[in-house]
Amino acid sequence: MRQIVLDTETTGINPKLGNRILEIGCVELFERKLTGNNLHFYINPERESEEGALNVHGLTTEFLSDKPKFREIVEQLREYIQGAEVIIHNAPFDLGFLNHEFKLLNLPDFSSHIGGVIDTLVQAKELHPGKRNSLDALCDRYGISNSHRKLHGALLDAELLADVYLAMTRGQNSLGMDVEEEVVNIGELLAPVAMADIIFVPASEAELAEHAATLAGLDKAVKGQCIWTASLNPPAPLAAAA
Repeated sequence: MRQIVLDTETTGINPKLGNRILEIGCVELFERKLTGNNLHFYINPERESEEGALNVHGLTTEFLSDKPKFREIVEQLREYIQGAEVIIHNAPFDLGFLNHEFKLLNLPDFSSHIGGVIDTLVQAKELHPGKRNSLDALCDRYGISNSHRKLHGALLDAELLADVYLAMTRGQNSLGMDVEEEVVNIGELLAPVAMADIIFVPASEAELAEHAATLAGLDKAVKGQCIWTASLNPPAPLAAAA
């Protein structure tokens, strides 16, 4: 199964306000193994980044000015992601921007090119309810080093997310499930023990009399035979018809 771990950086948080994608990072997994066949673009968004977004990714207008525009890289991106299952952290955000970019070029939605989406934020919330589930928090939780992550970067974040996804979905593989199990006959561990003598103590005459009085009181309460009296005195079988 081919999967693509994907992340984007943008000029702001809302494509409907004219914000654009300025970086895309993709990391390929095949049969849950990193292949090294990654894809990365810096993109000229043809506008400046909002201050909040610039503080997150640090990609200035000057740095991006000579980079290709989205329309110049879209065919390579379409070919790369075609039919793959795409893994994204907080998928609605990235898909919203990607679908918007495709729409600007009169192309079918990005979502129509892929074989499905896994949102690792949704997965993390299900696995760790009530916990912090940002990418940094998940790296800490799964022991993945992100000390080199000073600013957000699409390729770096996709690489970290790939490691997080593999750790988060590993299941029981790391708990030594292939160790050969030794079969032990429990009977061999138990030493034979002699059975104790059975002691039978019959009821005394007084105890029998008290028991009979109790049954009589129950019979009187039900105006007939209580279940214990009936069980001691079952009705005689009916005589066979002549």
